This record gives sequence, structure tokens and C-alpha cells, in this order.
Amino acid sequence: MMPNVKSQKKRVITNEKDRVRNKAVKSNLRHHLKKANAAISDADNKAEIVSNAYKVIDTAERKGVIHKNNANRKKAAIAKKAN
Repeated sequence: MMPNVKSQKKRVITNEKDRVRNKAVKSNLRHHLKKANAAISDADNKAEIVSNAYKVIDTAERKGVIHKNNANRKKAAIAKKAN
């Protein structure tokens, strides 16, 4: 169902753009978290991969894709596994 009001038509377009961006950020976040969890068990270049995971988590938080507490929880879980 398409909206009739001009501002709502614009919102439909921006919502779709936001949805696609959020999906990409979340997908990238999941990818890096899996990579970090695998690296922690291998212990090769653990520090670098954990650092990258932190960076991706912070980016997702800054863009509003995940909540601040969720980001902190993910970082704490990675740190706990790494140590």
C-alpha cells in the first residue's frame, strides 16, 4: 500500500535506504564477530582481529544500528574470551 501524502512517500524511500544500510552494517558486524571468535581460539594475530571487531562494533553503535549497551556487551564478551 503506497501512501498518499507527499512526506510519507519520502519516508518510504528513506526508510528503505536506512533498512539496506542497517542490514549491511549488521551483516558486517556478524562477520567480524565470528572471525574474532575463531581467532581467539587459534591465537595467531588475536589482538589485531579483536581490535577490528571492536572497531566494527563501535561503528554499528555510532550509526544507531545497535544500542550502546548491546555494543558494550559484545565487546565485553570478546574481551573475556580473549583473556
